[in-house]
Amino acid sequence: MPLTMPEEILLLMLDDETGRLQERAAPSGDFAIAGAVLAELALAGRIDTDPTRLYVVNPAPTGDALQDRALAQIAAASDTQDSRHWIETLAADADEYREALFARLVSKGILKRVEGRFLWVFPERRYPVISDKEEREVKARIMGVLFNDEIPDPRDSLLIGLCRAGGLFALLLSSTELDRVQPRIDAVADLEELNRSLADAIREIYAQIARYAPMV
Repeated sequence: MPLTMPEEILLLMLDDETGRLQERAAPSGDFAIAGAVLAELALAGRIDTDPTRLYVVNPAPTGDALQDRALAQIAAASDTQDSRHWIETLAADADEYREALFARLVSKGILKRVEGRFLWVFPERRYPVISDKEEREVKARIMGVLFNDEIPDPRDSLLIGLCRAGGLFALLLSSTELDRVQPRIDAVADLEELNRSLADAIREIYAQIARYAPMV
């Protein structure tokens, strides 16, 4: 069964050997997962966006529990909100989304769950990779788009926008490679309105965090 975008994003955030999320993927990775759920809903024709709104066009369930949970939240809202609102709202439940996604990847035989202790004291759950086939395929698909000039399909454009928003390209490419393909990343990501909304929302969120961060 093909992976969903939230599952693909989580795999890209994971250190394959330790089974821990890479530090450089947090906290923007939470927003990327939230954006991935919204991206799947957009591709399924359940939501649409414009520069000021994210709204439901078809409230019918998709059959995916995580997507349907988000869809129900959006449909039940008393007022229409923008993309930033829903990215922040879904990201607030990122721990629950991650655990559900980890459970799916374990059930598919891609990861295994390991219970242990961090520093011999704190309970810790890790998810080392069993099969890296799926992750290699995701990376190959991304690189195939970045290193040629063909117009990508909407799913790949959205995935590349999510990787950009989550800062994941620093985990996938050397600094030299990233400098070289950054214009292509931006060109591909900006093909989709949801990616533009996601990038703007994350920039605004971090700007707000910076404004209210204590001076040291």
